[in-house]
Amino acid sequence: MATYLYRLGRFSFRRRRLVLALWLATLALLGVGAATLSGPTSDEFSIPGTEAQEAMDLLGERFPGAAADGAQARVVFAAPAGEKLTDDANRAAIAQTVARLRSVADVAAVTDPLRGAVNPAGTVAYAQVTFAVPATALTEAGREALTEAAEAGRAAGLAVEMGGDAMQEQGGPGNSEVLGILVAAVVLVVTFGSLVAAGLPLLTAILGVAAAMLGIQIASGFVDLGSSTSTLALMLGIAVAIDYALFIVSRYRHELTLGRPREEAVARAVGTAGSAVTFAGLTVVIALSALAVVNIPVLTEMGLAAAFAVVVAVLIALTLLPALLGFAGLRILGRRGRDPEAAVSSAGPAAGLRWARFVTGRPVAVLVASVAGLLVLAIPGLDMRLGLPGDNMASPESTQRKAYDMLTGGFGAGFNGPLTVVVDAAASRDPGNAAAEARAAIQGLPGVVTVSPPSLNPAGNTAILQVIPASAPDSAETEALVHAIRDIDETVRDRTGAGLSVTGTTAVNIDMSDRMGSALLPYLTVIVVLAFLLLTLLFRSLLVPLKAIAGFLLSVVATFGAVVAVFQWGWFGSVLGTDQAGPIISMLPVFLIGIVFGLAMDYEVFLVSRMREEHVHGAAPTQAVVSGFAHGARVVTAAAIIMVSVFAGFILSPESLVKSIGFALAAAILFDAFVVRMTIVPAVMTLLGRRAWWLPRWLDRVLPDIDVEGDKLREVPAEPEHRPADLVTAGR
Repeated sequence: MATYLYRLGRFSFRRRRLVLALWLATLALLGVGAATLSGPTSDEFSIPGTEAQEAMDLLGERFPGAAADGAQARVVFAAPAGEKLTDDANRAAIAQTVARLRSVADVAAVTDPLRGAVNPAGTVAYAQVTFAVPATALTEAGREALTEAAEAGRAAGLAVEMGGDAMQEQGGPGNSEVLGILVAAVVLVVTFGSLVAAGLPLLTAILGVAAAMLGIQIASGFVDLGSSTSTLALMLGIAVAIDYALFIVSRYRHELTLGRPREEAVARAVGTAGSAVTFAGLTVVIALSALAVVNIPVLTEMGLAAAFAVVVAVLIALTLLPALLGFAGLRILGRRGRDPEAAVSSAGPAAGLRWARFVTGRPVAVLVASVAGLLVLAIPGLDMRLGLPGDNMASPESTQRKAYDMLTGGFGAGFNGPLTVVVDAAASRDPGNAAAEARAAIQGLPGVVTVSPPSLNPAGNTAILQVIPASAPDSAETEALVHAIRDIDETVRDRTGAGLSVTGTTAVNIDMSDRMGSALLPYLTVIVVLAFLLLTLLFRSLLVPLKAIAGFLLSVVATFGAVVAVFQWGWFGSVLGTDQAGPIISMLPVFLIGIVFGLAMDYEVFLVSRMREEHVHGAAPTQAVVSGFAHGARVVTAAAIIMVSVFAGFILSPESLVKSIGFALAAAILFDAFVVRMTIVPAVMTLLGRRAWWLPRWLDRVLPDIDVEGDKLREVPAEPEHRPADLVTAGR
């Protein structure tokens, strides 16, 4: 591996004009392809194989109108104190508001709130607004028109608030990635002391992300992709591209300070650091691609798109970056020729060396304190509740939350989470009677406030029942009611020949939580086994991969604790912009495990590969740990700060999923890089000593020699440097 990458780096340096031209041509072709072949994205969300999804599919087949994907808004009216909505003045104000709502662009239908949608006290009512387009297709002007339509009711003294997906802010992370890149630029300048050295990782990251985004756009013309598919690819693409380039540029500068010619320095940097980058990228790709095991299309799409972005980042780091290093000449060293890997002038490397000696001097105490600290952080995770974001998690000052609270006060807590029961009476002799019996059976269950009369489809073989629970949508009581309705399916089927199935937001949420729970162990098994095999091949050790996996588990449980404390318990909500505490988004745990595992292995590979390099070259066990750590500490620290900054920037996103993923990834990298990899790892490696590199002889003979430490490069003779005449001056 090292020899092959050595030759690739040398070729890219020598033929830098050709390599640059090929990459620019590739970007141009991708741009043309994206402009001509890209297709529209979709916001359809499905969980194949679940009862809620099967019921939705049945509705789409037999009740097309009930399965329409148009945006929905619920406009809630409340009368002033001492009045009723049925009073003449209030009735007129509601009629005027409804008329204005019907005139809003893209509105398909608006129900009359005074016809069956008033609470018994006559003080609260609601109008259901259905749009002809999905929520993502609504323009900001359309939302403003919807808000302005409510002013007629407010002017008459009514309280008018709105909720539903039509009122949710759309869009991606906004300028979050720009903030992350700016922080990365500052960190790189401080790390390298050279604008040229700092600029190259940023340039390759921008080019890599551009290529990945264009590729994803082209793919959307051939397969259905969700609107959020590219979010993770953008997030990870920026972070890993900067990190991978950072490690190769750092190693290149180190080789230059050893007196090697530029071509030889590039070749050796790609042969050594490039090997670590390749395996780190492969580990991330495995973790992301394995999200397909969960069998939720949106997760699969996001995982594969992000894996593609990581592959592009690795390819650019191994080919385009060496070419750009050739163009940069010796300006890559800056005025002082500072090498971030060597303990020469600045305090960074010296601080890393001192920290390594501190940890290796008292490994047991450091290990116990670090593990205990992470376990304490993990405690809130024991209270984790999963759910889907809704109006109940909106800011208390928002119109969505006010509408939610008004409905709860007027109709009860369960009114915001009605259950849709589909009665499949195709095999029943009397579909009408079967639906009526199903309604009676459900009405007799505890926790049911009311069940609507059955609504039959035109074919008369399917009915819809709307069930209003007595409890809130995200409560354990409502979950129990969903299971209770599903449990009476067999009884109703035996008596009438009709089957029952439950769908709706609450049922989808329950099914998603069950799917995530059942998929967690298989998913974790897949990525852990594959990563163990990969790391065993890379490090030629059994204990090092086991240590890496154990450290990852510590990072994950600590991150779960931090996520629960912030997003579920509401800690630091005002600082982080989490307006309302609530359940953790259902897909986040599995999502987080996959991404964090891949990224955690990045730092494991980068740091431990230098320790192994020192070990293979003859250093004593503790000295190998200290020297390897000292060489990589400053660069790993810079890489971690950059990645944390990029992910933390996504906390600014208005989307709950993106915000929580950004926070979780930033916290996970913080814990993993600084506590696990830079504290626990050297402590454990010190305690293991030479046993860390133990491998059974039979396995040592079977495994191919990857040579990540570049030992075979000592046998490669250095060839005369090829320097184009126009670059001789630039290299001086």
